[in-house]
Amino acid sequence: MKSATGWLGVIVTLLVLASFRAMAQVPSPEQLQLLNQLPPEQQRALLEQYGQRGSADQPLTTPATTRPRTGEVRDALRAAPGDTVLLSLVPDAKAEESARELVTRALAANPYRLERDGRLRIPGLPDPVALAGLTAEEATALLQSEPAFSQIKVRLTLLKPEPLGVDALKPFGYDVFRNAPTTFAQASDVPVPPDYTIGPGDSIELQFLGNVKGLYTLTVGRDGRIRLPEIGPMAVAGMRFAEMQEAIVSSVAEQMIGTRVSVGMGRLRSLQVMITGDAEHPGAYTVGGLSTASNALMAAGGIKPIGSLRRVRVLRAGQVVSTLDLYDLLLRGNSANDVRLQSGDVVFVPPLGESAAVTGEVRRPALYELAGAATAGSLVDLGGGLTESAAPGVATIERIDPSRGRMVLNVNLGTREGRETRLRNGDVLRIPTVRDTLNESIVVAGQVYQPGARQYQKGMYLTQVLSSVEALKPNADLDYVLVRRELLPDRRIELHSVSLARALRSPRGADDLLLAPRDQILVFDMEGSREPLLRPVLEEFRRQSTMAAPAGIVSIGGSVRMPGEYPLEPDMTVGDLVRAGGSLSEAAFGGEAELARYQVVDGQVRKASVVTLDLAAALAGDPKADLRLQPFDTLTIRRVPQWGDQEFVTLEGEIRFPGRYPIRRGETLGALLARAGGLTDQAFPSGAVFTRQALKEREAQQLATLADRLERDLALLAVQSAQAGKEAPGTSSLAAGQSLLAELRNTRPVGRLAIDLPALLREAPGAADDILLRGEDRLRIPRRMQEVTVIGEVQTSTSQLYQDGLARDDYINLSGGFTQKADKGRVYVIRANGQVAAASSSRWLPSGRINIQPGDTIVVPVDAERLPPLPMWTSVTSIIYNLAVAVAAVNSF
Repeated sequence: MKSATGWLGVIVTLLVLASFRAMAQVPSPEQLQLLNQLPPEQQRALLEQYGQRGSADQPLTTPATTRPRTGEVRDALRAAPGDTVLLSLVPDAKAEESARELVTRALAANPYRLERDGRLRIPGLPDPVALAGLTAEEATALLQSEPAFSQIKVRLTLLKPEPLGVDALKPFGYDVFRNAPTTFAQASDVPVPPDYTIGPGDSIELQFLGNVKGLYTLTVGRDGRIRLPEIGPMAVAGMRFAEMQEAIVSSVAEQMIGTRVSVGMGRLRSLQVMITGDAEHPGAYTVGGLSTASNALMAAGGIKPIGSLRRVRVLRAGQVVSTLDLYDLLLRGNSANDVRLQSGDVVFVPPLGESAAVTGEVRRPALYELAGAATAGSLVDLGGGLTESAAPGVATIERIDPSRGRMVLNVNLGTREGRETRLRNGDVLRIPTVRDTLNESIVVAGQVYQPGARQYQKGMYLTQVLSSVEALKPNADLDYVLVRRELLPDRRIELHSVSLARALRSPRGADDLLLAPRDQILVFDMEGSREPLLRPVLEEFRRQSTMAAPAGIVSIGGSVRMPGEYPLEPDMTVGDLVRAGGSLSEAAFGGEAELARYQVVDGQVRKASVVTLDLAAALAGDPKADLRLQPFDTLTIRRVPQWGDQEFVTLEGEIRFPGRYPIRRGETLGALLARAGGLTDQAFPSGAVFTRQALKEREAQQLATLADRLERDLALLAVQSAQAGKEAPGTSSLAAGQSLLAELRNTRPVGRLAIDLPALLREAPGAADDILLRGEDRLRIPRRMQEVTVIGEVQTSTSQLYQDGLARDDYINLSGGFTQKADKGRVYVIRANGQVAAASSSRWLPSGRINIQPGDTIVVPVDAERLPPLPMWTSVTSIIYNLAVAVAAVNSF
C-alpha cells in the first residue's frame, strides 16, 4: 500500500512538473511538499528529467552586475565653478564718468573665470557676485540689478571651452566607478575558495555514495551547526571551507561504514556591510558572501573625487584589518589587500591625500594621489612611463611655495638625482617634447628618390651622400645643388652651391663640398619651379637681414632658364648666378650682359649703377668680367635681336600642297601661297576663309560685353513690365529677348578676317595689300561653289542654285518670300569671302537689284521696330547671323 502511494505521488508530481514546465510557472507550496516526500534519488531523477533544479542544485547564472551610471549630469547651460564667462558692457549716453571708468576696467579683465565657490569677481565692484547654477540670461539679469551697473547695459555670455593643459587632467582611477551596480546579487558560477569562512545562512551540498545514497542540501543554522543525515548535528560556523570538507568526510567515514560523501557549497549567505566616508552613496549594503572591499565600493557607486583611492580601510569590530590601495589593483592587478568581507564590516573611504599631476610626454597624463615619500620618478611610473618623443632632461616641476608663491624647478629625469626629486602636494610635473631638429644628421630634399635624413659622420663629403646620378630623379639640375648651413653660435644661415656633375667627375675636388652637421642639401628640378625649395631659404635670409648685414639676395632675369631671386653665397660671382638661373637659354645674347648694382651712400641715399660686362668672358672665369656679387645685385641677360619662337601657319583645302608651314618674320600670305604651289583648278578663291587667333579672342570679349549689355536691358525691361502690369508693351518681347540672350551666350567666336583673295593673287607677293602673317593663322580654300543661301525671316531658309541674272529679291522669292516679321529695308548680303553688302538707300540703285555671286548668303533680319523695348535687337541678330555664316564656312572643310 505504501509502495502504491509512492508511485501515485510520483505520477502526480510528473503531471505537476510537466504542466508547470509548459506554463513556465512556479509550483505551489503544496506541490513542492508532495515532491519533497519522495526519496532523494527519485527527486533528483525527476528534476533532471524535466529540466527543473531544486534548491539543492541551482543553475549557475551570473546576474547583471553593472550598468552605465545615470548620475546627475550638470546642465551645460548653467554656470558652475571654473566656468569661463564673457562680459559685454555698454554705457548709456548720459552715463557718468565713473560708470565709463568701470566699463573700461571690467572689459580689460575679459574673459572671466568663476571662482571655486561659483562667484564672479569684477574690478570696480565691492563684492563678488554669486552666479553658480544660473543660466546666462539669469546671470545677466542679476548683474544688471547691481547698483554699479545702473547706467550700463550688461550682457553675460557663458562659455564652455574644452579644458587644455593641466586643466584637462583628470584624477586617475575614478573612471572605474562610472558603472553603477544594477543588483547586489551574488554570481553563482564563481568557485568557492578553500579559505572561505563558513557562517550562518550558507548552503552545503552533500552527495552520499556507497551503502547510503542521497543528495542533500543543508543550511547552516543560526547556532552555526548543520544536521548530518544519520549522524546528527555538527558545528561548522567559523571553519574554512577546506576544514569543513575534511571534518565532514572524516565523520562520515567513521560513522557510516561503506559510505563516502562529496561536500560542496550551494547558495552562499548574504553579508551586511557599512560603507562610510567619501563614497558616492555611503550607507548599509547587502552584498554576497564572496564580496571584497572593491565589490562593496562598486555597489556604493564608487568614490567621490575628494575621496582617497590609496587609503581605503576595512574595519572589523573597530579594528583595521586591511588597508586597500586601489592603485595596486588598477595599475598592477594586485588584489592581495582586497580582503573578503564579513557581516558587520565597515569600509571607510578617507579624504584625498596629497596629490601631484604629470603632463606632457607621458603615456597616461593625469592627477595622481601620492603615497609616502613620492618622487618625480615614481610619478612618471604612475603615468605609465615616458613616450618615445619625451625630453626627460628638460622636465620642470611647477610648485606653489607658501613663502615664495609659484615657482618652477628644473628636473633632469635622465639622472638618478632628478628621478629622486621629492614631490609636494599640488606639484605639476611637465615633460616636454624633444626638439624637432635633427642633430648629427644631414637632410636631403628635392629631386631625389630618397629624401630625408642621413647620419652625419665627421669628414663627410657631398658625393658620399649623393654618390651617383642614380640617386636623382629625371630632370634634376646637376649644375646647381644648394647646401643650407647653420652657423654657430647665432644660427645664422649660410648657403653654398656646387655643381654636382663636376663633383662626381672629381671627388674631393672644389665642388665636392665638405659637409657639416645639420646641413640641408637641396636638389632642384630643371623643368619645374624652384620656388617651393627656395622660398623658405629666402625668407630666412630676409629675417636675418640688418642694416649692417643686409639680406644676401641677388636676382637674374632675361634669357635664362630659371629667372628669379637667389640667395647670395660667400664669394658668389656672375658665373655662379648664371648657373643658379639654370644657365643661358637658346635665345641668350652671349656678347654682353648688364649688372645693376645698388649702393647706400652715407647711410642716407640709395644709388643705382649699371655695369656692362662681357658675358662670354665671365662664363669662362675671367676675373675682370666674372665680378663678385653684392646684396641686391640684378643680372640681366639680353636676348638675341629679332629672336622669337618659330611660328607656323596652316593651309587647308584646295591648295596644291596644303599643310603646316613655318614662316619667316614679315612673310606675307601671297609668298606663302607661292611656296605651297598655288591653288588647284577646283579652288574657289572668292570663298577663302582666313582666321586669326587674336581676332578670335577679341570677338569673344566683344560677345561677352554685348551679352552683358543685353542682360542689363532685359533686367530693366522686366522691372518696367512688372510695374506696368501684364498688358505692358514690353511683356511680349521679354521672353524673346531672354531666348536671344541664351543664343548669344552660346555663340562661339570664329576670328575670321574678310579678305579678297582673287585681288591678292593678281598682285605680286609682298605687295602693299598683301597680308602679313602671324603664328597660328589659318587659310581655308573651298571648292568651287554654285549655291546661294537665304536665311532669316523668309518662308523657307534654303540654298538655291546660282543663276546668272537673278538679283537678291529673286532668290528671296525662290525661298517663299518674306515673313510678316521680316525687315525688308535692312536685308543684307554676306559675300563668300566674309564681306557684307548692306542694303542701298539710293532711290536710283534699289536694294533688290544687288549683284549676287556664287557662295553669297542673303540675310533677312527680323523687324526690330515690332519690339521697341529692345534697342539692341538689330545688332545682336546681325552678329548671330554673321557668326553663324562664318562657322558654317569653317565647318565646311
